[in-house]
Amino acid sequence: MATPAKTLSALLQRTLINDHEEVLKACNASLQHSKGDLELQHIKFVALLKLDRYDDALRVLEEGGDRFKQRVHFERAYALYKIGEFEEAKNIAKRVPEERGARHVEAQASYRSEDFANAAALYRNLAGSQAIFEDEENDLRINSGATDAQLEWTRRGDLVREKKLGRENLEAFETAYNAACGSIARGELGQGEVLLKRARDLCNALDDLTDQEKIVELLPISVQQLYVVSKLGKTEEAETLASGIALEEIPDSSTKQIAQNNKLALSSSSSNPYLSHRLFHSTEKLPKTDNLFRPQAERMQQNGLALNLLASKASGVIKTTGNILSNSVPTLSPHINNISVLNAAAHAQSQLAKLGLKQILPLLEKRPKDVGLVMTIIQLYVLTNNHGSAITVLDSLLKRLSESQTPSDQDILYAPGLVALQVSLYTSQGRKSHIKTILAKAASYWRHKSKPPSALLQAAGLSLLDSSDPEHQSIARDIFSTLHTQDPSSKSATAGYVASHALTFPEKVSSEADTLTPVARLIAGIDVAALEAAGVPHLPSTSTTATSRKRALDDKSKPAKKRVRKSKLPKDYDPLKTPDPERWLPLKDRSTYRPKGRKGRQKAAEKTQGGVSGEKGAEAKGGGGEGVIKAVEKKPGGGQAKGKKKGRK
Repeated sequence: MATPAKTLSALLQRTLINDHEEVLKACNASLQHSKGDLELQHIKFVALLKLDRYDDALRVLEEGGDRFKQRVHFERAYALYKIGEFEEAKNIAKRVPEERGARHVEAQASYRSEDFANAAALYRNLAGSQAIFEDEENDLRINSGATDAQLEWTRRGDLVREKKLGRENLEAFETAYNAACGSIARGELGQGEVLLKRARDLCNALDDLTDQEKIVELLPISVQQLYVVSKLGKTEEAETLASGIALEEIPDSSTKQIAQNNKLALSSSSSNPYLSHRLFHSTEKLPKTDNLFRPQAERMQQNGLALNLLASKASGVIKTTGNILSNSVPTLSPHINNISVLNAAAHAQSQLAKLGLKQILPLLEKRPKDVGLVMTIIQLYVLTNNHGSAITVLDSLLKRLSESQTPSDQDILYAPGLVALQVSLYTSQGRKSHIKTILAKAASYWRHKSKPPSALLQAAGLSLLDSSDPEHQSIARDIFSTLHTQDPSSKSATAGYVASHALTFPEKVSSEADTLTPVARLIAGIDVAALEAAGVPHLPSTSTTATSRKRALDDKSKPAKKRVRKSKLPKDYDPLKTPDPERWLPLKDRSTYRPKGRKGRQKAAEKTQGGVSGEKGAEAKGGGGEGVIKAVEKKPGGGQAKGKKKGRK
C-alpha cells in the first residue's frame, strides 16, 4: 500500500492547479509526515519560485540537503539569479548540460555579472539552434542587442558581430532602444537620437499595452534621450524632456537614480551646488538585483565627487580619492585617471594656472607614474603657455615607464593617446625630428601585437613617408603592408601601400595602383594656373610667433623715427631778456640769496671767505698751538638746556 506522501506526490503530478498557494499548503501538510520525500520538496521549491519567494525557496533547498541540491541545479541557479547572486547562479547553470533553459539563465546571469563576452556567445549559440519556447526568437534578439550595447560601453566593440542596423532592429521598440544604446556608446549621437525617437513611436503605437504600461516603458527612453540631447547641446529640448520626467513614476531604482543625475547635470549651471549635492545623495540605496553596471557606477561616483568639490567638501574628496589611488598602478583606465584628476583638483582647491600648480606638483613626487595626475599638470602648463615644462613632465613619465619591466607599463608607454599628446606638444615647439622618432618607436612596438591600433599605425606611416631616413622608409613600408593585409578594401591603406613601395618595388604595387582614383579625376576641379599665380603660402614658424619673449631685430630698410622731446623752457621765458648767469648754481650759493630769520642771517654772516673770525675762532686757536680745542665754559643755571626737548625717562 502506498504512503500518503507518495500518493499526494503522484496526485500533484497529474493535477493542474493554478493557485500556487494551494500547492504549497498541500506540500507542507504532506511533508509533516514524510520530510525526506525529494519529490514533495521539489514541488514545494517550484511553488515558492512561482510565488516569487526566492529567499524561502533557497531556505528549503538548504534544509533538503546535498541530495536535493543535486536534483535541482537549474531551479537553484534561477533562484540565485533572482536574488542578485549572479556569479554563483552562472557557475551553477554551467553544470546543467544540454538544457536550453539553463543556457538562458547562464546568459542572463553572465549579463548581470558583466561577463558580456560569455553572454554574447551564449545568445549566438541559442539563436543558431531551433527555438522551443513561444516568442523565444524575439527575446533572443532583444537580449543580444542589449549585450552588444554593453560590449560597446565597455570598449570591447570588436566582439560585436553585427554593427550595421537591419530591418529587424526597427520592428520593435526594445530592439530599436538597444540599437540606440549601441550607437551612443560608439559616439554616434545623431543616429542614437533618431533610433530613440523610433523606439518611442513604436512604443506609443502598441495596442497590447495599457496607458500605464506605456508610461513605464517610455520613461527609460526619455532618460536616455535627455542624455543624448544634452550631449548634442540642445539645451531647450533637454529642459523640455527633463520637465516631463516624473521620478516618482519610474519603477526601477537604477533608472530613477540615473534620471535624477541627468536632471541635476542639466541644471547644474544655475542651481545651488549645495542643494544639488543634497538631492544627489538623497536617492535610496540600490538593491543587489538592480545595481548599476560598472560604467554607470563609475560615472555616478565621479559626479558625486565633483558635487562634493562644488559644495566645498575638498577634504572629503581628498580622503575618498586617496583611498582609491593608494592601491592603483599605472593604468589607462578612464575611471582611475578621472579620480586622479579630482584628487588633484581637491588639493588645488579648484585653482588654475600657477596657484594650482603650486599645490599639485608635490603630489607628483608621491605618485610619479600617475597618468591622470601627469595629464592634469600638463594641462595646467599648457593653459599658462608653458609648453617646455609640459614636455619635461611628460618625458619624465615616459622615462619611468620605459625603465619598467612590467608589460602593462610598456602598453601605457606607447598608448595612442600619449603618443598623440607627445606629437602635439613637440609640434608646438617645432621638433619635427622628435615626432618621427616617437612615431617610429610606437609603430615598431604595435606592429607585433595581435590587435594593433590602426589609426596610430596609419599616422605613423604617413609621417615616416616624408622622412629621408632609409630606416624610416622601411618601417613605413612594413606599416602599410600590414594595414593593407588587414583591410584590402581600405582606400587609405591601399594608397599608403602604393606610395611606400612606388620608388623601391613599383612592379609589386602596379595592380593596387590601378584600383586607386586616377590623378586626373582628383585634380579635375583645380585651377593650376591660379594656384601658381597665387604663390606658395608659408605658415609662421612657432619659434618666431608673436608670443615669443625675444625682441625682433630692427628693420634697417626703414629710417629710424626721431623722438620729439617736450620743451623744458619755463612758462614766463622771454627770449629778449638776458638769462641769469648764476642760474646753474644752487639757490643758497647765488649772490642774490637772502636767508630768512635771525639765525639764518647770522649763519650767512659767519660764512666769510678765508679763515675763521669772531669769538669761536679765537677759542679754536687757544692751547698754545697744541691742536686742542678749548672747552666752552658752562654758565651756571639752567639756561644751557633752554629750548631743548626733554627725553623720555
